[in-house]
Amino acid sequence: MFGRPVTAGRTTAAAEGDVVVLLIGMRINHFWAVHHWVPVFLAMPRMLIELRRDPGRGLLGHVLLTASPRTYYVVQYWESKEKLYAYASSPDMFHHRAWAILNRKEKAGKARQHVGLWHETYVVPEGSYESIYADMPAFGLAAAHGQLPLERRGRRAKDRFAHRSTSEAGAGSADTSGVASGVAGATTAAAAGRTAKTTASEEA
Repeated sequence: MFGRPVTAGRTTAAAEGDVVVLLIGMRINHFWAVHHWVPVFLAMPRMLIELRRDPGRGLLGHVLLTASPRTYYVVQYWESKEKLYAYASSPDMFHHRAWAILNRKEKAGKARQHVGLWHETYVVPEGSYESIYADMPAFGLAAAHGQLPLERRGRRAKDRFAHRSTSEAGAGSADTSGVASGVAGATTAAAAGRTAKTTASEEA
């Protein structure tokens, strides 16, 4: 009954440039070891709350998912890998403290394999991702980077893969211009050299 408004028709994510995606989660290995896995289960919401309160840290959006009754994870979209690493290592953020606690337990031999932890990080360059959403609220990559009508990027997947941002296109134009200038300069120099040789032979 309640929820985010649905965008009618087909849309795509408005992402430009590289996309940074972090998958991070946990697995409950022993359900009976509640005092081990519950603190881990509650740690992620706490991290998401502190990141939401400080948008400058670089988290653009996230999706909470479950793979089974044992496995839970979060898909996170970040502004850059540098901001992701800065958050992970910042001593005043909860992630750093949570890992310090885990490391102390391992060193003390108190980690009993009751709960598993994992993460995967992907930096996806422009031209290597595309998306489509049909009658969906802003979700996933589109929730993190904004939505566009599908036609803005192309109705076919290969057209959306071929999209390049304005900034990259501008850089490409500048490079082409530089090459053209170099070619023109070399051509002019060669022509001047030929003229000089012709003049010298005529004078001789």
